[in-house]
Amino acid sequence: MKRYVVQNKMTRWHRTVPAWVSAAAVFVLLALWEAVCRSGLVSPLFLPAPTDIARALFEMAAGGEIGESLAASLSRILLGFAAGAVLGLAVGLVAGTSALADRVAMPLVNALYPIPKIALLPLFVLWLGIGELSKVTIIAMGVFFPIAMNTYSGVKNVDPLLIKVAVSFRAGWLYTMRCVVLPYALPMIFAGFRIAAGTALLLLVAAEMIAAEKGIGALILHYGDLMITDRLMAGVIVLSLLGLLFHVALTRLEKRLIPWHRQ
Repeated sequence: MKRYVVQNKMTRWHRTVPAWVSAAAVFVLLALWEAVCRSGLVSPLFLPAPTDIARALFEMAAGGEIGESLAASLSRILLGFAAGAVLGLAVGLVAGTSALADRVAMPLVNALYPIPKIALLPLFVLWLGIGELSKVTIIAMGVFFPIAMNTYSGVKNVDPLLIKVAVSFRAGWLYTMRCVVLPYALPMIFAGFRIAAGTALLLLVAAEMIAAEKGIGALILHYGDLMITDRLMAGVIVLSLLGLLFHVALTRLEKRLIPWHRQ
């Protein structure tokens, strides 16, 4: 009697695919986009061709427009991300290891997290003015919540047996936090970092569109008002590259700090 082995396709989800597949997919998409635009089916006013966007991007970069806007946006997002990340890590670690802090801080975090941060931007402008402080603060606020909640979840999921082993060897609080709790919670923390990076980009663009003269968001809004679509799309491409840069940086940092996680 023949034996038939039924293999579930889910057993192959972990297989890797060559990197050239991603490049080929992007190339095919761009080729189709270019063909549709050149065929006249879509007006360049509504959807410029990739080659037109690339030419506009090159002209804006050569004229210094992209560099000036990118420098302003980077300073805001880096300051906001750093402030929100430090505060989120501190709150998540303390609330995860202290019953009192858990009772005090986490109900507030859970209550404030669902509020759309963009809706608070006009209020922050009223409180802090139209300068850089209001923009950095709204970005930091958006970064704080996912990092705080993921850090808290990561700490709470630490195996209690590991804590008991550390205590039995008379390890201090700082040593236990550094050598037991943090390594165990780092995967969840980096998941929060990735969510926070996307949120930071979203809030950066919103803040620059509402209350900024320089920045990628202000640049996109300016060319949108003038209906210069190729330059508008060039600004969107810069934002996409900025998000990709954050993803690559976080991935490399994660591999360096927790190399065992993705083995």
